[in-house]
Amino acid sequence: MIETGVRETRATDAAAPPSGPRAPRRPGRAGRELGRWAWGLAGILVIALVWEGYKLLGPADGVVLGGLRVLPRTTDLAMPHVWDMGARLAAPVTRADDALPLWSVVALAALTTLGIAAAGWLVGVVVGIGLALVMQRWRIAEWGLLPWIVLSQTVPLIAFAPVVKSWGSRVEIGSFEWQDWMSVALIASYLAFFPIAIGALKGLQSPDRIHTELMQTYAAGYWQTLVKLRFPASVPYLLPALRLGAANAVIGAVVAEVSTGLQGGIGRILIQFAGQASGDPAKAWGPIFGSIVLGLVAAGSVALLGVILRNYRRTEEAA
Repeated sequence: MIETGVRETRATDAAAPPSGPRAPRRPGRAGRELGRWAWGLAGILVIALVWEGYKLLGPADGVVLGGLRVLPRTTDLAMPHVWDMGARLAAPVTRADDALPLWSVVALAALTTLGIAAAGWLVGVVVGIGLALVMQRWRIAEWGLLPWIVLSQTVPLIAFAPVVKSWGSRVEIGSFEWQDWMSVALIASYLAFFPIAIGALKGLQSPDRIHTELMQTYAAGYWQTLVKLRFPASVPYLLPALRLGAANAVIGAVVAEVSTGLQGGIGRILIQFAGQASGDPAKAWGPIFGSIVLGLVAAGSVALLGVILRNYRRTEEAA
């Protein structure tokens, strides 16, 4: 009887609401997303205020220390006002009657670069995950390949791009001819595969030993362990690596367009409009803003994979 009464008392206490002060409710998913957008907009506003504040209070010749200019000049030629740059985006790109607005020209160029960067990113995903699988499967392959993968990122991209274009122009397989945009995509994949390979390798190696031994007790082979255990465990590491790879692919595509002279992309109009900055300084910032938005779109697009893989995306680890 005493034990029964104790059980009933414990059950009643567990079911009763707490009498003390309630813990604050955590914001829902919609609230967290709204908070992220608010912080992002606040960051943009702070950058604009710092820009205008330095332009207002800074010296006209910039800040010079030891004969070196560490901060730019504050003239309208070097630092146009934020509202002037915004107004220039809505103005025609040239004085021709049928000229498109600057934002439209930048958007079309950004879409061209985005398509090339996406092709390079896909190649980088295949190569990066393939290298990670080889290094995870054989430890000697990790010892031999990993230093070279790291060393590959020290090659100057500006010097490497013309070489890739020159080699690609000599590739002819039957009726297939190498196109200039393929050289740009190849360079984009060159930057994209590195974080993907490192993140995928870390994710594939993340399962605890007790889990791998459990798979062995079930007589699971290598491929079953890979599909059922290692790939799901690598998702929190792989998603940040894929986003970083997407951003790197955009950077590689823009730099490669500048180095190879590919027409139609945002890298080309960056150089073209920069040459016109002496007469129209606000115009040169249009492609810069377009490149920033392009990188954000490329990295944000990978977030769709997080929605698909939400069952495995409990937390994301730094790649």
